[in-house]
Amino acid sequence: MNREEKFVITISRQFGTGGHEIGAELARRLGVKLLDKQILNEVAKRNRVVEEAMEKIEARNPLWRDDFTNFYQNYMSKAEYDGAEHDQTSHELFDAQAETIRRIAAKESCVIVGRCGFHIFADHPNALKIFIHSTEDCRKRRIAKKYGLDLRDAAAMVVDNDYSRELYTKTFTGKDWTDARNYDISIDVRKFGINGAVDFLMNCLE
Repeated sequence: MNREEKFVITISRQFGTGGHEIGAELARRLGVKLLDKQILNEVAKRNRVVEEAMEKIEARNPLWRDDFTNFYQNYMSKAEYDGAEHDQTSHELFDAQAETIRRIAAKESCVIVGRCGFHIFADHPNALKIFIHSTEDCRKRRIAKKYGLDLRDAAAMVVDNDYSRELYTKTFTGKDWTDARNYDISIDVRKFGINGAVDFLMNCLE
């Protein structure tokens, strides 16, 4: 990846790995924009129809939310995602997000967390695609500590969210979320920690 030209770094991550924090710190050190929920907000500003579709989908599928504290508090009162959202509206939402991501990336370098960025920029000439993973035990302990949960509840969140991300990726890209061939670098964060992982990635970029 050439840092002298506009570049894109995509980060896909298992739930509980700290992938968002890694992406945010990487963007800070590189001095570029971080794209995550900003993407949805950007789409919503430009297209009220997409915003309404997004709200409808998220209301019916809490597993798609990034705010997992709220997800957990409301989870027992709502139905688990079972693939029923495979409709045109969902695909329109994904396409709108992807178009927004491409438009922003065409103007400036950025780090993209989630949103199937690895697929959107699969053929980009100056992109680095990263996957952050770790053991289930490590991730459930991190989630338990972060959200003040017992290990059993934290483990349920890890399993549920991993399933949601895997299904989302398969639905909208046709690719397997954890397939190493989708990425340039795969990191077991358990061996590095958050800051150590960022240090490692920065060294790779050098």
